[in-house]
Amino acid sequence: MPATLREGGPADAVAVADLLTASRRSAYAGLVPDAALAADGEQPLLWEIRLAADYGPPANTPALLLADDPDGTLAAFAYLVPDGPVVRLEQLHVRPGRTGAGLGTRLLHAALARHPDRPVRLDVLAANHRAVAFYERHGARRLGHGTAHFPDGTELAEYEYGWR
Repeated sequence: MPATLREGGPADAVAVADLLTASRRSAYAGLVPDAALAADGEQPLLWEIRLAADYGPPANTPALLLADDPDGTLAAFAYLVPDGPVVRLEQLHVRPGRTGAGLGTRLLHAALARHPDRPVRLDVLAANHRAVAFYERHGARRLGHGTAHFPDGTELAEYEYGWR
């Protein structure tokens, strides 16, 4: 039975923070220094605040899209943040051990469909070849480059990608 897609909310904060931390530690191993990963843990309280905040009209409100396994375990999530005329795909993570099953593709398509008339943008570490290939396979174009800043002071090259 495939994972079920649904909208997330404040009650999902702990599961989202846990999955994000596990995913980053897995996907960024060898790409990001261990000290930066250790300092990069997401706090459930931060997600509770993000998910409970009043952003005004729906066009300005971030969206959390979740993929739940049949047993109710969070398998993947995407987080979209409206930013003026564009929408930022701030997070797209699949639980380690569940990659390659199409969950990322399903969530990406759902995220892009959510704002069909607005450009969608995201940043990805330049050294994260797997993520770069994934987004390019799904039609993203490289729009520029910049620097990712981690809480411990680590700085790494990143690319901006986008659709539309």
